[in-house]
Amino acid sequence: MSRPARLAFLLLACVPTAAAAGGADVVSVEVRLTGPGVYAFDVTVRHADEGWDHYADRFEIVGPDGAVLGTRTLLHPHVTEQPFTRSLSDVAIPEDVSEVVVRAHDSVHGHGGRETTVALPR
Repeated sequence: MSRPARLAFLLLACVPTAAAAGGADVVSVEVRLTGPGVYAFDVTVRHADEGWDHYADRFEIVGPDGAVLGTRTLLHPHVTEQPFTRSLSDVAIPEDVSEVVVRAHDSVHGHGGRETTVALPR
């Protein structure tokens, strides 16, 4: 490969693409019991938001059977605020559930980033 071709290849390899941001990761979760069977979650998400075409657009609280118990929709990109923390309250969880999975979603890749399993306080 000629030197100009190598240089062009290296420059193109450095150009970010929509796939570069990858999945949205849940990096931490704080959960509180706020009433009988009702919980509040503070969820910290990290994602290389690129703007309106590619950003972390929600996180979900998921029960052991895969049922979504709560969803927080994120209404805008957080390009300059990473990681970011948002809350979701009034999540009703059945008494027999002792832990849940918190997962994030992005507008290009869907689910697929790092999930976090949290034990529920009693």
